[in-house]
Amino acid sequence: MTDRIIFHMCRAEEWERALSTGSYPGSSQDAADGFIHFSTGAQVEESAAKHRAGQDGLVLLTVDGDALGEALWWEPSRGGQLFPHLYGALPVAAVLRADPLPLGPDGRHIFPPDFKAPNFKDIAP
Repeated sequence: MTDRIIFHMCRAEEWERALSTGSYPGSSQDAADGFIHFSTGAQVEESAAKHRAGQDGLVLLTVDGDALGEALWWEPSRGGQLFPHLYGALPVAAVLRADPLPLGPDGRHIFPPDFKAPNFKDIAP
């Protein structure tokens, strides 16, 4: 597994379409911004709370950032933190796993039990 793991949240039906076409073009918000938004492991829970609050039927994509090549840029965003942005479609082959991201009773998303395990490394440049 790569040392550069990044994450993206999308609707389950968007991911199912991507599986049938071989790539994920991003959400309508991604299209409006001109790139697909990703987060590191340290950022993704806050991103979920801020941008996907209360949304059910989501999938957490675990992506091999190294497989995205030069289309992946690290750019400052929230609080000056560097966030990974993909300028182009996400190839399904770069996705290491897709996990349901259900809502808990408190309305926050429940991340996979092994989400913070050592195999979920991420290193920003």
